[in-house]
Amino acid sequence: IKKGASSVEGVEVKVWQVPEILSEEVLGKMGAPPKTDVPIISPQELAEADGILFGFPTRFGMMASQMKAFFDATGGLWREQSLAGKPAGVFFSTGTQGGGQETTPLTAVTQLTHHGMVFVPVGYTFGAKMFDMEKVQGGSPYGAGTFAGDGSRWPSEMELEHAFHQGKYFAGIAKKLKGSSA
Repeated sequence: IKKGASSVEGVEVKVWQVPEILSEEVLGKMGAPPKTDVPIISPQELAEADGILFGFPTRFGMMASQMKAFFDATGGLWREQSLAGKPAGVFFSTGTQGGGQETTPLTAVTQLTHHGMVFVPVGYTFGAKMFDMEKVQGGSPYGAGTFAGDGSRWPSEMELEHAFHQGKYFAGIAKKLKGSSA
């Protein structure tokens, strides 16, 4: 996603993570990977962005609770309508093939809608590769996706290409929207 968005001239990409809400004990029992050194975002920092791609793992066909808690903390932004009109998209990982490659982004759209954000799905702009049935691959017209399995599976080359495409496609649209509002 980041590589694709960064490939659009004049686009600056920042990567953030939301605050963790689960204890180390629970994370250990879940087999969660260690946290990265990516900075933690505050809700107010969303208002500074020209466009936002939200990425998250799926839990029971919906975004993980950490992401939902973060969205719940954006009430002040909602009250001020600070995110209204900003382009937004989603990308995701699921544990299994039946684990929410479409329900996860569909349920995330409600968060974006309440903020008045402009949902930018990738649609079928990735082309025929989305229809390849020879290999297991995540993703949908809602956004790039991968199957994480038990956490040991890494994104396939096709999934990485889809993510690059989504980042580039989204950044191009966000850039156009920003330019039209100037």
